Parts: sequence; C-alpha cells; structure tokens
Amino acid sequence: MSTPETQEVRAAAKWVRISPRKARLVVEHIRGRTVPEARTVLAFTERAAAREIEKLLRSAVSNAEANHGLIGDDLMVKTAFVDEGPVLKRWRARARGRAARIHKRTCHITVTLVPLGTTTVTRAEPEAPAEEKPKRAPRRKAAPTSKPKAEAKAKTTAPKKKTPAKKEESD
Repeated sequence: MSTPETQEVRAAAKWVRISPRKARLVVEHIRGRTVPEARTVLAFTERAAAREIEKLLRSAVSNAEANHGLIGDDLMVKTAFVDEGPVLKRWRARARGRAARIHKRTCHITVTLVPLGTTTVTRAEPEAPAEEKPKRAPRRKAAPTSKPKAEAKAKTTAPKKKTPAKKEESD
C-alpha cells in the first residue's frame, strides 16, 4: 500500500539581516495556519521580521500558483523554520582606546506550503520524557538518635528553666 505523493511548495530567503531568535518568534505564529490566516497575522504583527516573512510567504504562494497550478488561498503552512546564517563581525570604538565587538546576525528563513487537508502539521515541539524524574535529590532524613523518641520530644518541647545556684554557707 503506497501513500500518494503530496505536493509541497518551498520558498527560502537567505542571508536576511535579522537575528534568528527574533525571526523565530514571528515564524511560530504562522506555522500550521492557512495562507489567508498567516497573511492576516503577519499584517498585524509589529515586529520587523514580519515584513520579511510576509514577502517570503507571498513568494511561496506565487511559486505554488505559477509552477504547480495550485490555488493560493487553499494552501496551508506546513513547516516554517529559521536557521542561523553567517555573522558579520564589526568593531565599535570605546573609551580609553578599547573596542567592543558587534555581531550583526543573519538568518535563513524557509516556508513550506501544502494543499489543505493533505497532511498534518509538523511542529518543532520538545519531546516529553517517558517518565517523570525528580528535579533534585530528595532530602536526607536526620540521623537517628540513641535516645528514645519520648525523651527527645520532651526535651525539645519544654525549654529548660534556669534556677539560681545555691550558695554554700560556711561555718
């Protein structure tokens, strides 16, 4: 029994001058949504990465329409991910003849579209461990005392009263 091959349309934007961490925040919002929903989300997202991802989504939709004969509004974002690109390293002058390093990060953004109802969405979710492990070692119990418990309790609950020492009278 063979599974039918589903059409996937990919589009990638490389060397985008946005930090990958910031771009991933925006990409998480569109993963698993239909193209009209994703366009709406990106239109109302105020982050700078949203503009670049919107251009990429537009490019992926036009690739699907022109090359594969698909309808743009009947597509869904199957995968969307951001990889790190090369880092441009620059220097900035600081006080007393020193220099501070500046990292201008780049990223590669990839979006994959599929027709609606063909497959499930692939999400990058952390896998849950099979069994729960304690976060830290359990506390050790106090060392056993040689005194009986009743005596130990009586001593700890009732504080000792100090009585004045009697002076011995000498004759």
